[in-house]
Amino acid sequence: MKMTIDLQIKSNPLRSKEDVQLAVMQICDPLKSFYSEGRAHISIGSTGAAYSDAVAQMEGFSRVLWGLAPLLAGGEAYDLWDLQLEGIKNGTNPDHHEYWGNLQDYDQRIVEMAAFGLTLAIAPEKIWEPLNEIEKANLVAWLDQVNHYPVHDCNWLFFPVLVNLGFKEVGVPYNEETLERNLNRIDDFYLSDGWYADGIGGHADYYVSFALHFYGLFYAKLMENEDPERANRFKDRATLFAHDFIYWFAEDGSALPYGRSMTYRFSQSAFWSALAFAEVEAFPYGVIKGLVLNNLRWWFQQPIFSSDGLLTIGYRYPNLVMGENYNSPSSPYWALKTFLILVLKDDHPFWQAEELPFPTLEERSVQQHPHLVLCRQESKNHLAAFNTGHLSTDEHTHTSAKYEKFVYSNVFGFSVPRGEWGLQQGAFDSMLALSEGDNLYRVKRRCEKTFIENDVIYSRWKPWGNVDVETWLIPGLPWHIRIHCIRTERYLDTAEGGFALPVEGASFNKEKIVKTENDKEAVATFTWGTSAIRNLNGSGKPELVFPNANTNLIHSKTVIPMIKSKLSPGTHWLVSAVYGEPESDDKWNEAPRVEITNDRVVVYSVDEKSVIFEKELS
Repeated sequence: MKMTIDLQIKSNPLRSKEDVQLAVMQICDPLKSFYSEGRAHISIGSTGAAYSDAVAQMEGFSRVLWGLAPLLAGGEAYDLWDLQLEGIKNGTNPDHHEYWGNLQDYDQRIVEMAAFGLTLAIAPEKIWEPLNEIEKANLVAWLDQVNHYPVHDCNWLFFPVLVNLGFKEVGVPYNEETLERNLNRIDDFYLSDGWYADGIGGHADYYVSFALHFYGLFYAKLMENEDPERANRFKDRATLFAHDFIYWFAEDGSALPYGRSMTYRFSQSAFWSALAFAEVEAFPYGVIKGLVLNNLRWWFQQPIFSSDGLLTIGYRYPNLVMGENYNSPSSPYWALKTFLILVLKDDHPFWQAEELPFPTLEERSVQQHPHLVLCRQESKNHLAAFNTGHLSTDEHTHTSAKYEKFVYSNVFGFSVPRGEWGLQQGAFDSMLALSEGDNLYRVKRRCEKTFIENDVIYSRWKPWGNVDVETWLIPGLPWHIRIHCIRTERYLDTAEGGFALPVEGASFNKEKIVKTENDKEAVATFTWGTSAIRNLNGSGKPELVFPNANTNLIHSKTVIPMIKSKLSPGTHWLVSAVYGEPESDDKWNEAPRVEITNDRVVVYSVDEKSVIFEKELS
């Protein structure tokens, strides 16, 4: 295939296999000048992660394999492989100064070894056959460490599985005990309806799609003859999951930002690639093809690359604020997993199928296992996931912002705190933030109780031991209703945040926003959308808050409509209507009908023909 050196990835139409092959090269070519002398490390930045710089540079090397191995296995030649093969020889040679070293318990290098297992399994003629006997022994010895060190009790259990699959494919003795033990433990994470949790009591997020199902489908394809029962189980679960997961995508190719590891960006569609690789037609191949390619097209139109063509930490733009403690400069190349489709031969039905439009879906999908109710506005390419919150929490960065907001949107994104002081640094979109008057706010971190019933979302949570909050969400687009009952023994300041509306642009000026701030509502309207919040009960004051820059994952500068209240010890009911619309219009004047009396709140359906929620204010 002839490669056009000056072709920008934004100009790549991503219509054919050749286009997708070229995309891998366009992403990886800028890395060539960053290989170390021994080719075993890639260093593309100076920011740190939880592990050493040497391990981070090894991570940079290994993550290239997620795209490079499928490219080569599918029949394409690429000169970058010469650098990779030299790096593999030196990195696994204990006598070389760039040796990747000996593992420790829960080592990040265990994560990175999985890509070597995949490469051995699908491209042995590239990674295995060119090695001499000493080099082969070095590679096996270094990788075999994965069988002798503990891993985290979550998706990490699949990393030794992939390494052992690679060993098996090249005829090297592999650890059957580790394989069987880990696969059985992963089964314990399975919930039902196609959903896993990422560990017992863990979150159900993108790690279900781009990790647990991705690796399960890889195993299912390789072992469909030798382990047909487990292979079929993985395939059946993935089929069930696909019919929920499709609701996380919009017709324009964008997907829902939710949870951690958002810097892996277009790994959002890696599940669909794995589905095609395993030849599971949960949807027709033309639909699966459209889901993958359209997501890639959307991402490659966003400013996710640096000026020298490198992927950056961030989501829609470079942003360290939202990153994880385990994000090194090279971590974003995990997104290359989506290129697994390149393994498929040219005559495979996936490549032969005509790309089909995004299928017509229901306006609402209740998904109990991830605790979400997803609502769609197809005409606006807007989807929103309304969230109960969770009974457990963890130590990952910005867990409350990534898992506990009331709603997540593919258009408005979500925000993370920049600091601990005040509403501007806190950037509390789609949250209820509470303070004792010291300008230090607390939000929902975990819940005491949650459920979804009749499309109404309930959560009970305690920001302090003597403050109890019950929350009911009535989902919908563009309007939704929030009801809070706060029982407090403390004096509190509260701030109820709506959607974060983008206000960035070279001509940005706060005065150019059409603003409404009065005792009833706060509304912000710009050319590309409207965000509003209306106070329906309580003495709160609506106002517009301009958070610190770079707090939102999608938009670098935003405005958040909020309702601020002061509460004395006792019981208080706060009721609000929240509006988010991707286009500027006047529909924010058409809120759902909500009746509030001294002892009752009633919410009616949009057509006002039925009551969808009723609660005594006691």
